[in-house]
Amino acid sequence: MTPATSTSAGRRLRIAVAGLGAIARTAHLPLLERRRELFEITALCDLSPSALAELGDRYGVPPEHRHTSTEALLADGGFDAVVLLTSGSHGPAAEAALRAGHAVLCEKPLAFTRAEAARIADAERAQRRGPRLMVGYMKQYDPATRRLAALLADAGGPSRVRSAEVCVLHPTGPDQLAFARLPAPGGDVDAAELAALTARDDALTDAALGSGATPEMRSLYHIVIGSISHDLSLLRTAVGAPETVDLAAMWGASAEGPGSVELSGRLPGGARYAVRWHFLPGHAAYRETFAVHHESGTLELAFPSPYLMNAPTVLTETTTAPGEGPPAERRAEHRSVTEAFEEELAAFHAMVTEGTPPRTGTEGALQDLTTAQRAVTAYADHHRLPCEGEAATA
Repeated sequence: MTPATSTSAGRRLRIAVAGLGAIARTAHLPLLERRRELFEITALCDLSPSALAELGDRYGVPPEHRHTSTEALLADGGFDAVVLLTSGSHGPAAEAALRAGHAVLCEKPLAFTRAEAARIADAERAQRRGPRLMVGYMKQYDPATRRLAALLADAGGPSRVRSAEVCVLHPTGPDQLAFARLPAPGGDVDAAELAALTARDDALTDAALGSGATPEMRSLYHIVIGSISHDLSLLRTAVGAPETVDLAAMWGASAEGPGSVELSGRLPGGARYAVRWHFLPGHAAYRETFAVHHESGTLELAFPSPYLMNAPTVLTETTTAPGEGPPAERRAEHRSVTEAFEEELAAFHAMVTEGTPPRTGTEGALQDLTTAQRAVTAYADHHRLPCEGEAATA
């Protein structure tokens, strides 16, 4: 194995990309190529040999540095950092990459269990090189999100917040990705390897929730750690991690999808939050709104589909207009076409080369896992179902 080399500010990072699905094709690979002053793609990993051949040729990665397992990728080495875009839990691969001396940018969820997160934290500390892991919550790096945080600070900060409210309208993945004209998934994935990874993830879900968790409890958990976690990251950015989950509800599930989820509870300082997440197979477009209501106004983000590069997120600032006479409402819109995924990659480079802390590392990911487990516990309590595993002590 070629060991990772030391890095310094301004140098190009040699990057290995593991997982060559939709988000790699539409976001990470094109943006790594766009930012060639910061990154060089030197290795690829995917279960599909045909995907490796196609994208290896496209991005100039030699055949000897294309791998069908993360174990083989890490054994070969020759890179500074790994971008983990594989499906399922990233816990084992993230821990192994850190122990091999590499920095890690990991898509959510970082892990399925708090025990995995603890091992990852131990592996990061063992490197003795400052922050070495970033979780891929790109919405935290969106210029609109950063401006919301600044405006909220100007208004008095989190102590002035009354509530935060989220609504996600989530059409099917194919509907969101039709514009990208991605090739159909290849049929050349080793069935035994895929089955082994599925069994591993099932066992990790059992560890998180107990083997007796109902299909609804398991579905709720994976919706929270796999999608609503983005909104938990926004709550942490604006106000702080939820202190409680007082309500967790699900409805509308069918053969077409998992239906809807609602979460609500208390935020630091006594404010409240509410999240409503709807899987809508027939909906025209993805839409996500995140609103913070504070003592003197409202700040609301409206996010486009994450697959649309450089589509603006709109921040609407509502305040009281100055002047004499009856109060009047003033609204201002802030837009930027700066791509959040690109900002995240630049921040990852700064983390590796300069030691700049990420907006979410292992600790933030652990907070989100805890919230997800508390959501399942609240759901189980309401329906008088047993809840075991880590969730029983979340």
